[in-house]
Amino acid sequence: MRAVVMGAGSWGTAVAKVLADAGNDVVIWARRAELVDQINTRHENGDYLPGIELPAGIRAVTSVPDALADADLVVCAVPSQSLRANLEQWRDHLPADAILLSLAKGVEISSGKRMSEVIAEVTGFPARQITVLTGPNLAKEVAQGQPAATVVACVDEEQAKRVQAAFATGYFRPYTNTDVVGCEIGGAAKNVIALACGMASGMGFGENTLATIITRGLAETIRLGIALGADITTLAGLAGIGDLVATCSSPLSRNRTFGARMGEGASLEEAQAATNGQVAEGVKSCSSVLALAREHGVDMPLTEAVNQVCHEGMSVPDMVSALLGRSTKPEVYGPA
Repeated sequence: MRAVVMGAGSWGTAVAKVLADAGNDVVIWARRAELVDQINTRHENGDYLPGIELPAGIRAVTSVPDALADADLVVCAVPSQSLRANLEQWRDHLPADAILLSLAKGVEISSGKRMSEVIAEVTGFPARQITVLTGPNLAKEVAQGQPAATVVACVDEEQAKRVQAAFATGYFRPYTNTDVVGCEIGGAAKNVIALACGMASGMGFGENTLATIITRGLAETIRLGIALGADITTLAGLAGIGDLVATCSSPLSRNRTFGARMGEGASLEEAQAATNGQVAEGVKSCSSVLALAREHGVDMPLTEAVNQVCHEGMSVPDMVSALLGRSTKPEVYGPA
C-alpha cells in the first residue's frame, strides 16, 4: 500500500514509522524544506522525535501533488482545528479511490463537527472511505517500538480491515471498530480530562484524586457518547478508557503536562511557552466539546471547569473548590 502521511509532527512521524515497519511505501508531507531534508538525509525528525531513527525507505516531500499522487491511504496528521483549512488545500489532489485516515482528536470549534464529519464535508468522500485511528498511543513510545494497541474505526468494516492490515506489526496491534462516533468522542474528550488531571497533579494532589478525575471523566464521556449514538462498549475499550488512562497518566502526554503547568500556577501563555509553544489539543477542544454537550443536554462538569480555567479566567484552586462543592448524588453510569 502507498501510504502518505500529511503532517510531520510527533504522532504523524510515529505513524509513518509504523506504516514503513509494516512494509508499506511511505511518504511524509511537511511544509518546511529543512525538516524534509532532515528526514531524507538523516532519517530523523529532530524537531518532534529526536533520537528516533526512521526507516530509510520513508521519503519526505514539500509538494502536495507529489505527495498525494497515486496514494492508497492518506493519513491526515494535522491538529483538529486546522484540519479543514488543510483539506481545502489538499482535496483537488486526493485520488478518488483513496482511503482517508484521521489522526486528529477533537471537535471543530466553528462547526461542532467531529473530524470524520469535517473530512466528509470538505472532500465529498463517502463515509466508507473515511477512517479514524485512535487509542492509547503516545507517539514517543510507539516510535520506540514499545508494544501498543490501537483502533481503526470505519463504518465499512472491510475498509477498516484494509487499514488494519497496513498497520499491523510485531509491536503495534490494530483492532477494528465500526463505531466511528464513539471512537472520536472518546478521543476528543480524553484530552480535556487529561488537562484536569494535569492541573490536579500540578497542585500536588495524589493518585486518589487522579483516579477520581479519570473515572468521573469517563462518565462524562459516556454520557456524551450515548447522546450522540455511540456504543457504550467502545468507550469501555481502547478508544475510551484505554486512551483516557494513557493520556491522563503519562508525562509524555502534552495535555497532562500542559495542565500540570497551570496547576503549578502558570498562565495559559506561560504553560504554552513551557511546552515549546505548542498548545495542547484539549485547550481548544474543551470549548467545542462543552458546546456539543450543551447542545444535546449532557452534563459535563469537569469539561466545563477546564473550559472556565482555560478561557474564562478561573484559577485552578477555584476550579477544584467549585467541583468539590457540587451537590452530592448517586453514582450513575450510562446515559443518566
